[in-house]
Amino acid sequence: MSESLSNLRRPVAILAFDGWNDAADAATAAVDHLASSYDAEMVFEVDGEDYYDFQVNRPMVVKDGSHSEIIWPALRLSIAHLPSRDLVLVQGPEPNFRWRAFSQSLVSALRTVRPELVIVMGAMLSDSPHSRPVAVSGTTDDAELASKLGLEMSDYEGPTGITGVVSEACRRAGLPVVSLWAAVPHYVSEPPNPPATLALVTRIEDLLDEALDLADLPEQAQAWHRGVDELAAEDPDIAEYIARLEARQDEEELPEATGDAIAAEFQRYLRRRGQGK
Repeated sequence: MSESLSNLRRPVAILAFDGWNDAADAATAAVDHLASSYDAEMVFEVDGEDYYDFQVNRPMVVKDGSHSEIIWPALRLSIAHLPSRDLVLVQGPEPNFRWRAFSQSLVSALRTVRPELVIVMGAMLSDSPHSRPVAVSGTTDDAELASKLGLEMSDYEGPTGITGVVSEACRRAGLPVVSLWAAVPHYVSEPPNPPATLALVTRIEDLLDEALDLADLPEQAQAWHRGVDELAAEDPDIAEYIARLEARQDEEELPEATGDAIAAEFQRYLRRRGQGK
């Protein structure tokens, strides 16, 4: 095990997996964003030989000038240094085989880190309109964490992906774990989806109670919105469908859109960026 996973400052682990768990690649893009924003260094890799079907998750050839290299599917852990803490960024494809062994290997690495919190992220297709703020659900199985962080207790039953398996393995190992899921409009499901990625990064800010480097994510999200608006305007049927989704969502969420709720959210935003009282 790499010594770089020991003696970290107030570490928080943030996990995302390519595939079934990640509509429009929104969650893995959030990890990529944090890695690039803070010059994360890869410190540990879970060998994919026992976990991936290389006909499904194929190795990639990359070139650097005249030099070629094959990059094999694997789970990679990187360290990003924030001013007041360190982030352990975990990303890789959802495994094809031996999920329990895969999860145990990952949890073993995380126990070395001894994180204050493990955040497992995903994204799901939904019937939410692209023109409204991206909903991000935050849940946990820990009542104390739910109360402390303002999350919902998880009541999901049904099929799960590697996110659910890893979350349970973390819980059984005594690691504090929460889940964040972004809702991606099903009619624009192709990656990338900067608004969903931005929404996940913003929810991470809420959980950490500190500002993160958003770089040009807000501008990317605005450009994405403009592009989808233009495409929708060219198709009356799509425009009508989106209008119905908007009306339904606005009706369902109207009771929550109070002045106090909006003011509280604005104060949280200012506090994270050192502008609030």
